[in-house]
Amino acid sequence: MKAKEIQELIDFISNSGLAEVKIETEEFKLSIKKYSEAPTVKVETVTAPAVAPVAAAPAPVPSASPAPAAAPAKEDTSKYVEIKSPMIGTFYRTPNPDADAFVSVGDTVSAGQTVCIIEAMKLFNEIESEVSGKIVKVLVDNATPVEYDQPLFLVDPAG
Repeated sequence: MKAKEIQELIDFISNSGLAEVKIETEEFKLSIKKYSEAPTVKVETVTAPAVAPVAAAPAPVPSASPAPAAAPAKEDTSKYVEIKSPMIGTFYRTPNPDADAFVSVGDTVSAGQTVCIIEAMKLFNEIESEVSGKIVKVLVDNATPVEYDQPLFLVDPAG
C-alpha cells in the first residue's frame, strides 16, 4: 500500500465510526485502531512468505447497531421486502445536509429509484430500490456506518 492509500483508509475509518481494521497480505500487515480522535497506525513488512496466503480484504467489524435487522414483535414483516446495503460505508438519507430525504416512511418507490447514498472511501454511491412498493420502515439512522448486506429499508410490495 502506498502512503496516500493508507491515509485515505485512516480518514475513512475516522469518519465511519469503526473502531478497528486489520489488513494482512503476504507483503505487509496493517492494523488501525481508533482510541480517540486520532487513529494509530501500525504497518509491518513481512520478509518471509506466510505459510498460508491470507485474504487482503478487511475483517468485518460489527457495527454499533446490529439490532435494526430484528423485526418489530407485533408486526408481521414476512410480507415485506428488504432493501439491503450493497457495500460497507456510511448511510445517508439525503443528497446533502440541507435537502429532504430521498424517501420516508409511507412513500411509494419504484424499482430503480434512488433511496439513499452510501459513502465509501470518499465516493458517494446512490443506492436504488430493486422493488416497487411502499416504504414501511427505515432501519438505519442517518450518517451511521452500515455493513455489506445490512437491511436499510422495509418495503411493502403490495403498497
